[in-house]
Amino acid sequence: MDERGEEAEMATILFNWICLDLERRPMKQLTQYGWMAERHWRQFCPKMVQQLTAQGRLLEALMEAEEQTQAQLDQLRRHLIQTGLTAQQAHDRAWEIVRQRYIFLPPES
Repeated sequence: MDERGEEAEMATILFNWICLDLERRPMKQLTQYGWMAERHWRQFCPKMVQQLTAQGRLLEALMEAEEQTQAQLDQLRRHLIQTGLTAQQAHDRAWEIVRQRYIFLPPES
């Protein structure tokens, strides 16, 4: 093999290695809400998890669940504070409401 062939082969190997490394590296780490959702979904919604996994969308769905949870939790907490609740009371009440929407989904039948 001549010098150009060796350089092209090395470039291909390096490119493939970089691409494989990027595929293994998660785009973003899940927060506590994402981890809670994953544990709950796997136990109580295994069909949904299987479908999302087959579509390659499980991580995306978990991230969306945690983002929506955080956004609605913050919004509801602020509203509840304006109605006269303490910060802790507002947080606890908001968490009770929002967690059912995205994290602790009803069990599959």
